[in-house]
Amino acid sequence: MQLRALRGAIICSENSKTEIINKTAQLMHEMINRNELRPEDIVDIIFTATDDLTKEFPAAAARQMGLTHVPLLCARELPIEDSAAMCIRVLMHFYTRKQPHELRHPYLEGARQLRTDLPE
Repeated sequence: MQLRALRGAIICSENSKTEIINKTAQLMHEMINRNELRPEDIVDIIFTATDDLTKEFPAAAARQMGLTHVPLLCARELPIEDSAAMCIRVLMHFYTRKQPHELRHPYLEGARQLRTDLPE
């Protein structure tokens, strides 16, 4: 098993607690399912959110999903001019037998624009 990193992002449609939880959970499920991850293989997860998402910590969704043993960290995304608004990004470290080219990084709900170089 090798330590690998997986990225993903999703765009929210509003700044509400429910929206942030639901969209983060959707992204996390895609990351885990597309890459056949087991919760016990996850080392840590870093979440970032743009300045316009203020009603909830994205990490709260991971806790609600049962990832209570995984260290989580939330941070602010850099406020770069003309960058995606209402965006949650995730960086997950985990152990797997998969090679880096086999990993599937989900960019959902309009976030695809952030990484058009990756296969869907």
